[in-house]
Amino acid sequence: MLMTEPPDTPRKATPLQVVKAVLSAFIGIRKRAAHERDVVTLTPLQVIVAGIIGAVILVLSLVTLVRFIAS
Repeated sequence: MLMTEPPDTPRKATPLQVVKAVLSAFIGIRKRAAHERDVVTLTPLQVIVAGIIGAVILVLSLVTLVRFIAS
């Protein structure tokens, strides 16, 4: 009976890693090594959810800032 090791499954990214990746995508700054690491660890669902949350926070912040300045 041969014992084979299971294939290496990529680790899932932590919530902090997801936030860093999405924020850097919003700004447009990312190192190649970090991008390559993110491709392996991030799942599409993590990126989509974090992107939507980030976009909502950005829009609400801008609306609040404009209301504060206009008043």
